[in-house]
Amino acid sequence: MLFTIYGFDMLRLVPVKKYPDSGFGKFFWGGKSAVMAETPELEPYTVDIDSYERIVFGFPVWAGNVAPPIRTFIKDHDLKGKKIAAFACRSGAGAEKAFAKLKVAIGIEQLEAELILIDPKAKPDASNDMKIEDFCRLLR
Repeated sequence: MLFTIYGFDMLRLVPVKKYPDSGFGKFFWGGKSAVMAETPELEPYTVDIDSYERIVFGFPVWAGNVAPPIRTFIKDHDLKGKKIAAFACRSGAGAEKAFAKLKVAIGIEQLEAELILIDPKAKPDASNDMKIEDFCRLLR
């Protein structure tokens, strides 16, 4: 689903087969999918990737990995020559490992900018606003 917010186009990647969102299944099936580097089928979306010079990935960290729908998107699109940035939300550790795996999956050495937010939904923190502003400043 492609939509525009704050002047930015945003694309929500939705797997056809939903992951459990609570209980043991959430961690077992989501973690297994992330560790096994699965690329789940996504609900249809339309995006002209060539019309963008920068792509910013935002994802939750699953077992030290990017969420599997991100892997599907990367597999399905040629991102060569694009400026790539990423932000990750995590509860535990692993965001740095997820960024490293993201770079390998895309085939790049460096991300233009990186941001790690710790439990931003469950534990709002005023310092996150400053981190987000700094991240956005790097992208201007």
